[in-house]
This record gives sequence, structure tokens and C-alpha cells, in this order.
Amino acid sequence: MALRNKLMVINAGSSSLKFKLFQMGQAGEGGALSAIASGVCERVGDPSASFLRAKANGSEESKAQHAMPDHTSALGAVAQYLSSAFTGDFTKDVHGVGHRVVHGRHMSQPALISAEVRSTIEQAADLAPLHNPPNLMGIDAALQTFAGVPQVAVFDTAFHQTMPPAAFMYALPYELYTDRAIRRYGFHGTSYKYLTTQAAKMLGKPEAETNLVICHLGAGSSMCAVQGGRSVDTSMGLTPLEGLMMGTRCGDIDPAITSYLAAKGMSPKEIDQMMNKKSGFLGLAGNADLRNHAEARFGPHVGGDAAERSRLAVDVYIRRVRKYLGAYFMHLDGQVDAIVFSAGIGENSAPMRREFCRGMEFAGVKIDEAKNEGAGVGKAADVAAADSRVRILVLPTDEELSIAQQTVDVIAAASSSAAAV
Repeated sequence: MALRNKLMVINAGSSSLKFKLFQMGQAGEGGALSAIASGVCERVGDPSASFLRAKANGSEESKAQHAMPDHTSALGAVAQYLSSAFTGDFTKDVHGVGHRVVHGRHMSQPALISAEVRSTIEQAADLAPLHNPPNLMGIDAALQTFAGVPQVAVFDTAFHQTMPPAAFMYALPYELYTDRAIRRYGFHGTSYKYLTTQAAKMLGKPEAETNLVICHLGAGSSMCAVQGGRSVDTSMGLTPLEGLMMGTRCGDIDPAITSYLAAKGMSPKEIDQMMNKKSGFLGLAGNADLRNHAEARFGPHVGGDAAERSRLAVDVYIRRVRKYLGAYFMHLDGQVDAIVFSAGIGENSAPMRREFCRGMEFAGVKIDEAKNEGAGVGKAADVAAADSRVRILVLPTDEELSIAQQTVDVIAAASSSAAAV
């Protein structure tokens, strides 16, 4: 009899399929989840060039060519790899499958995938055309590969469904909200949910009494104001384009720029591509990798146009983050327990954290330079000075673990409900 003691997390993209496998602890071990394998299928849809990169049980990463014309064949290659890495037919060991789904419209909680939930994901495709359709491909592939196994959709937008109308409404004709569901949704919700829980534990407070400003800063950047453990505002909007400057996204701009460019001959598709794929650090400084620009901004001074543009891009980014930081302190009435920095920039760049917090002593924020410089990558740390009223936390995020935990909870709740009936 199969043990059903593993939990699979899937994040399907248009030409990729990422996975992470967790071992489920026994009830006596607190039901802890531990990651035991991970990998990615790349160039899905191009059978002659598709391949799988994966590692399991602490082994070195391996890479193998597989013909993957679609996501079902990609997941089949993953199952084959995992069956060889572990014992027997791997698919029979899976207790449940958690799927990252970018947009859930009105969905405020993770949910067992049913015909109704699948329809909601499909309807939200017009709001997330680059993400929801491949998310559905991953779901359909998993339904075939793991037949009869509970599947759970965990939505990036769900955490922000607690925002009040004053935070999520645009000042547009009201009918656009009622008829076309145009409103601010926010993203990175899975990360924010995980970070809220971890920050509350680190502060020694119940989540329901914890107020945070969370900065998820990476190639895709956003921020969130958390009051009593719930999202009350976030920087991304209808799509991930709103808010902070990012690797290739422009973030907040005057919307009249789009009509101005259209009048100059650019098509809607060209404008959209420019704002999403050719702006941000790439647009301002010619490279989407912030590390190059941070070196020019904080390292030894180097002359030349390229270095000047790098410094400008970093300064624009810092100014945007500080703008939202100040706004969210106001939204939380100044009652902030901690600022949380996470993701690639937030976790790895001590100079950027220093600049974000510079001059905020008036708000009770005081960084400890030595602690900030010494914060280790991948480790939780409090880099605030001893006399800082607001803590400054550096926390690694783990979206896959968050999805896995939520998947287990949803399956357990469904089982209890079924047993009660």
C-alpha cells in the first residue's frame, strides 16, 4: 500500500514547469514538511530542445534532454526522474499537489481544484494572460499524472483580498469595476503570507496583533502594508506592472504616456511590451541585473555614461521604495512592528537596505550598520539597532513551502468536512 507521504508543488509557465517535492512529517513530528527534490523543465513545447534540470536527496543537479511537446509530457519526465530517485512508482506516493496560480479574481483562499475553481482561473486569464493559461496547463497535466490525488490552487492574489475598497478601487467609472472587474488585486501574496507568519514568530507576537511593512524586492518588486496580520494595501495593482520600478517593468507612470506614444505611432502591443519587458533597470541602464548597477552606485566611483545611468537607475529604485515605505507607515498610523526585507535585493543587498532606511529615525527606524553588513544570505536576521522602536528584519522567503503548507491545510480541512458528513 502506498504511503502517500509526499507533497508536490508545481509552478507552470508558458514554456517551463518548475517543481518542488516535500516529504511530509508524521503527526508526532508536528507534520513538518521538508524539501527533498526540486527542478525545472525548460523549453517545454520545443521537443528537440527541451530538457530537465533537477536534484534529489541532496545530490548534485543533473541535466537531461527529454522530448516535451507539452506540460503533460514534462510532468511525465519529472515523475520518471523522481521514481528513479526514490522507490517505485513515485506518483503513488503523492498525498496532494499544490499549484501556484497567479490570478484568482475574487478568490480569497486556496481551494481544491474543481470545475468551478478551474473556471474561475480560466476567467481570470484576461487579467493575467501571461500566467493563468500556463498555470491551467500545469493543472491539467497534474490531473492526468496524479489521477485521483487532491489538487489545490494557491493564488498570488488571495492574500490581498482583505484590502478595503479605498485601497483596491481605481478612480475610474464604477461600471468598470462591476462589469469588467477592474480593481487593484496585488501579487506576491504567497510570499507575503509566508513572511507575515515568519515575522510574527520572530517578533514573538500573534499574527493577528502584528503590523508590518513588507518589501519583496527582486526582479519583480512589490511592497505590502500588513495590519493585524492582514494585507491592507500593496503596490501592484490590476496587473504586476503597477508600483515599484523592477528589472524590466516601469512601475508607476503617468497613464497619459500611453496615449501620447499611441499618437506617435506605437501600437498597444508595442507599448505593453515596452512597459513590461523593456523598461525598469533594463530601460534606464541597459541591463536588468541589479547587481551590476549596485556595484556602480555603491562601489568605487567609475566614470562614463554607462556608470552614470546605473547610478541613476538605482537612485530611482531607492526613491520609489522609500515613497511606498513612507505611505505605508501612514496607512498603519505609525504603528509598525517591523520592516521586512526579502527576495533577491531585499535579502542580499546591505547597501540598499541602508539607503531604504536612511533618515527614518523620526519614525522609530534605526539600522545597525554592523548587523546590516553581517546579515547572512539565506538566514533570518534583525538588523535594527538596539534602540530602534521598529525592528528591521531580513527574511528569506519560501513560496514553495508556503504553497505546500496551504495545500496540506486545504486537503486536511476537506477530509475533516467529508468525515463529518
